[in-house]
Amino acid sequence: MSAPRRPFDPSLYLVTDTALCGARGVPAVVGEAVAGGATAVQVRGKGVGDRELLALVRAVQEVLRGTGVPVIVDDAVDVALVAGADGVHLGQSDLPAEDARRLLGPGPLLGLSVSSAREVLAAPAGVVDHFGVGPVRATATKTDAAAPLGLDGVREVVRAAAGTPCVAIGGITAADLAGLRAAGAAGACVVSAVCAAPDPRAAAAQLRSAWDAAGPGARGAAGEGAR
Repeated sequence: MSAPRRPFDPSLYLVTDTALCGARGVPAVVGEAVAGGATAVQVRGKGVGDRELLALVRAVQEVLRGTGVPVIVDDAVDVALVAGADGVHLGQSDLPAEDARRLLGPGPLLGLSVSSAREVLAAPAGVVDHFGVGPVRATATKTDAAAPLGLDGVREVVRAAAGTPCVAIGGITAADLAGLRAAGAAGACVVSAVCAAPDPRAAAAQLRSAWDAAGPGARGAAGEGAR
């Protein structure tokens, strides 16, 4: 029997940005965000070497030890394996999802960025645990992002995902969360809304409160609904 996927609540999914965290440092910002209500963390280390990324992942793991909040690594399957991270998130130009799953084994989480229903339908069945859907709005944190989807675009992608949880990303603010839940998103992924905030804990708390207030039905373990 295959090992079950690791627990994953995507309600408020933080993606780190080293530059935006500034002198405070990524681990400190992550700790504050989780104290405020962030439910998952993806460590992104664009432009850094493997050793630096590994050190960053381990520092974040240490901060979150005992919280139950999963630590997911952006792109780098090898770093995730060495660190014993909870999963990996891939982009469309990264290692193919089926190859990443073969390396990771059945337990770790595997997310995939998509910007259209076509990309969802092209994903290998039973391999990806959740989709990162976006950008919802234009965003300065990802310069090569596709055209903004808006709520209608998110709804279309969610429909194509046929039950695989979809986490919306891209320029999201608290004002977007009710619409995203209504469109079927399982969670909201944020970068600058927390990493650039003067008070990351308060920013995360506001976002989490807005998500929870938008109604039940979108939270849960992404690993239970894999396509």
